[in-house]
Amino acid sequence: MSRLSDLYKAMETLRKEGLSLNEDLEHQVTELEENIIKKEILPTVIETIAPALKQVQRELVLVVEYKPGMPISVALSRKTNITELLDAKVLEMDPQVEHRIGSKRMKPVERKNGKTILRVTFPDGTVVEEKKAKVTFANVICRIGLMRVRSLDITFCGVPIVSNTIDSKYGNAQIAVENGLYVMTHSSTHDKKKQLDRISDELNIGLKVEEI
Repeated sequence: MSRLSDLYKAMETLRKEGLSLNEDLEHQVTELEENIIKKEILPTVIETIAPALKQVQRELVLVVEYKPGMPISVALSRKTNITELLDAKVLEMDPQVEHRIGSKRMKPVERKNGKTILRVTFPDGTVVEEKKAKVTFANVICRIGLMRVRSLDITFCGVPIVSNTIDSKYGNAQIAVENGLYVMTHSSTHDKKKQLDRISDELNIGLKVEEI
């Protein structure tokens, strides 16, 4: 079961119990829904509609209305500013980063003698420690919450550490997690520790991150 399915189930349980929905829960659902639209639906829509629209010479706005269990309806407007039509958010994929080719690193990479891994302890006593630092890093971010971490807008080498696109240069270092999201792991173990420390501080989680 996906993270989004789990959240839908939690919302339904609260409704059945007559309880109000938690604001953080609604925020997580909204973020995941929007990411699915960006990652899975928009590329298909663009690929299908764009060629057909080329024959239209004037600007327009198409609004797709979706209600679960009902036919999709499409509305057309000649107003090209969508905010004039409705309270809408423009959904886009993370842009591709333009990496310098052949550029030299100005600062030396911080290294420790020998290969190191990460051990991360959560306040409840849960310990995450995998054989590879990148796996620990990705698992910890997933446990914290992908969208919570993504909301911090933390990047490495210009790439969001939680992104909805595969980077042209560092794609091999991005671990696919869930709902079309990728965790950027192109960093040293020491840098991963610093990133987790920052996430812990900004979200007030209280992680103990050790490089061993």
